[in-house]
Amino acid sequence: MIAIITGDVINSTETTPSVWLNALKSVLNRFGKEPKHWEIYRGDSFQLEVQPNDALKAAILIKASIKQFKHIDIRLAIGIGDKTYESKKITESNGSAFVNSGQCFEQLKKTTLAIKSPMIDFDYQINIMLELALLVMDNWKPATSTILKYTLENPKKNQKVIAKQLHKAQSNISEGLKRGGYDELSKLLSYYESQIQTLC
Repeated sequence: MIAIITGDVINSTETTPSVWLNALKSVLNRFGKEPKHWEIYRGDSFQLEVQPNDALKAAILIKASIKQFKHIDIRLAIGIGDKTYESKKITESNGSAFVNSGQCFEQLKKTTLAIKSPMIDFDYQINIMLELALLVMDNWKPATSTILKYTLENPKKNQKVIAKQLHKAQSNISEGLKRGGYDELSKLLSYYESQIQTLC
């Protein structure tokens, strides 16, 4: 089983690509190499392959990376399944994970993050949780997104260290994490990972 994340940047034409493209490439590089594991196409769309266990964290990290910049957001569809054909380029590979990701992406209307897997009950439960989480995530401001991104990338670092790295007061870090729902997102990620381990 693998997970395929299909995404596209919302309002990408309102900002010059140089503003957000490097941030997107940087976060995608954390999970693999281009073009085998990830590829950007049509200018503002991409696909990324990750292990199912890492899929939700990757999606949240991508969202935080993009929302560091004003006026833009991102749509993300996670498809879980198998890979029946592997190409040198992810966009030419195939399997149920790719089909699920594509179908899930096409169904993203009022929401910006959803999951489609072979497990209907799991999808139903986790997608309700994601819709609730997005009430906060969709409203992340750039400063909050930067704090969340760094903390997600460095979960073992304490707030004092994070404050020093980001040149902010420790109180700003604490407030940013609270405002961004970091503790609740951590619980959601733990729940997702525990469920995925029993299903995959």
